[in-house]
Amino acid sequence: MHIIPFEIITIQDNGYHLIIDVEIRDRIFKMVLDTGASKTVLDKQMLLKSGLSEDELISSSVLSSGLGTNEMQSHTLTLDTLKISTWEVKNIEVAVLDLSSINFAYEQMDLAPVIGVLGNDVLYNYAAVIKYKSKTLRLNTKKIKVRY
Repeated sequence: MHIIPFEIITIQDNGYHLIIDVEIRDRIFKMVLDTGASKTVLDKQMLLKSGLSEDELISSSVLSSGLGTNEMQSHTLTLDTLKISTWEVKNIEVAVLDLSSINFAYEQMDLAPVIGVLGNDVLYNYAAVIKYKSKTLRLNTKKIKVRY
């Protein structure tokens, strides 16, 4: 089990986002912890600016919706490693979308840009527990066995 600190930022209309630091390709980024997201999503432009080659992206026939937009073309990417504090997962497939509208909104609120959102593909599979009072996220080291 890993205990990961997060920060709570206030956004417009008394809303809140939980922000964690993640390491992707030996670089540290801010990411939103999003219990409403089904999949972990990364921003295409931030990835390209940090050295990712467009050739590494796999085009997806699935159109993604949500994240403040209508439908948009998506890609997938398999990360060698995703690190969050002392927790890490290897060979994780993430969705890659244009999240510029989110980062534009963050910029308008004088907030740091985010690389993306950590979704339920991680939160559920690693039995996440969010503790708001202590501002910590707990993740198991290994995936839980899913029973339906």
